[in-house]
Amino acid sequence: MGKTFAEKALARASGQVNVTTGQIVDARPDTILSHDNTGAIFRLFKQLGIERVKDPDRLCIALDHAVPAPTTQHAQNHADARAFVEQQGVRHFFDVGRGICHQVLSEEAMILPGQLILGADSHTTHYGWMGAFGAGVGRSEVAALWATGELWLRVPESIKVTLDGELPAGVTSKDFCLRLIGDLGADGGLYASVEFHGSGIRALSVASRMVIPNMMAEFGAKNAYLPPDEKVFEFLSKPLTRRLESGDWRLPDPSQSLISNLHSLALYPDSDASYRAEVHYNAGELEPMIARPHRVDNVAPLSSLKGTRIQQAFLGTCTNGRLEDIAAACEVVRGRHVARGTRFIVIPASSEVLKEATRCGYISILLDAGAMIGVPGCGPCMGNHMGVPAINEVTISTANRNFRGRMGTREAEVYLASPAVVAASAVAGSIASPRDL
Repeated sequence: MGKTFAEKALARASGQVNVTTGQIVDARPDTILSHDNTGAIFRLFKQLGIERVKDPDRLCIALDHAVPAPTTQHAQNHADARAFVEQQGVRHFFDVGRGICHQVLSEEAMILPGQLILGADSHTTHYGWMGAFGAGVGRSEVAALWATGELWLRVPESIKVTLDGELPAGVTSKDFCLRLIGDLGADGGLYASVEFHGSGIRALSVASRMVIPNMMAEFGAKNAYLPPDEKVFEFLSKPLTRRLESGDWRLPDPSQSLISNLHSLALYPDSDASYRAEVHYNAGELEPMIARPHRVDNVAPLSSLKGTRIQQAFLGTCTNGRLEDIAAACEVVRGRHVARGTRFIVIPASSEVLKEATRCGYISILLDAGAMIGVPGCGPCMGNHMGVPAINEVTISTANRNFRGRMGTREAEVYLASPAVVAASAVAGSIASPRDL
C-alpha cells in the first residue's frame, strides 16, 4: 500500500523509515512558531524548571496579533516576548509591523517543502501551500517543544480533494474553500490531513494557494497539503538566496543547486495511497460563496445574499491580505468611493505586501476611494482593535472565522467572502458582486 503525504512527512520528522495512520510518533519539528503569546508560553516553560530553550535556532517568533499594542497588557506581552528573545538568543524574531506570522514566515522561507512546523496558532496549517506539514498546537505543547525539541503526534488519516479545470472569472480559491466547508461541515476534516490535487490547484497562483490550507483550520484539519511545483520553488528561491548570502541558512546538499535541493526536500503521496474519503470538484461549476453568521460552514451563494446591509468591510488577515488580494480590491474601487455610512479597512498581511502595494499605486487608489490602511498584522480578526464593530453592526470580511464575538463584539455579525466581493460591498454599502457595480 502506498503512503500519503502525512505518513511520509511524519516518518521523516520522527526519523523512521515508515509510519502508518493512527501511529503515535515522537516528531521533531524543523520550525517552532509563536507570536504575541510567547510571554505566556515562557511562563509555562519556566514551570518545567528549565532555564534554556533546547534549540533557539528552530524558534520563529512574530509579534502580529495586536500591533501596535492597543493596551498596556498587550504592550507588556510584546515586552515579555522581546526579553525572551534576547535571553534565549532567538535569531528569527519579527517585531511589530513586519506582519502576520504565517505571511512573514512564508516570505522569509523559514519552513520548506516536506518539513514539519508546529505553532501556537491554529492556522499553522497555512504552510501546506508549499507542501510542508503545518499543525497548530497548544501553548503547553510549545513549552514542551522549547524544552525537549520533540512532541508526540498521531499520524492522521487523509482526505483527498481534487479540483479539476479552471475557476471561472470572479471565483477564487476562497470561494472553493467555503464551498468545500459548506458541503462537508466545519468538522468534515477533523484531525485529518487534507490533500489537494488536480489541474485546478496547479493553475492557481502561489498567493491563491496559500488561502486553501489556511482555511482548512476551519475544516477541523490537522494539516493540509498542496503538491509543491515550480511556482512554489521559484517563490522560495528568492528568500532562500538572501538567507544563503547572509549565512542564515545552508544548502542541505551543497553539491546541488538551490532548486535541486528544494526538489529533494519535497514529498509527494503515492498514487496508491489510502484515503479516508475522496472528494471531487469541477472548477468550472463553482460560484462566489459567502459564509453567513455565525459559522464558517453556514454557506450560501453570493447571489442569494445581495443587498444585505453592511456597516464595515475588512480586507486582510493571513487568509486574504496579500498583494493579489489588494489588487483585486483596487480593480473594484478604482474611480469609485466607499458608500456613505460604510467603513472599508484594508490591512496588508506584511510590510513587504504594503511596500509592494505602495509601489504599484494600490494604496493611493484605496485611499482615494475612502478606505483606511492599517499596520500590517492581524487587525480586527482577533477582535483586539483596528476595526472592532459596534453592537448590531454587520461586517463583511476576507478573514477565516466568523463565529460570534470573533471581531470583538458578540452582538455583531460577520460574513466571509473573497477580496473583490468585500471591496464591492464596501462601495455598495451592502453585500454585492463586482459585476453589480
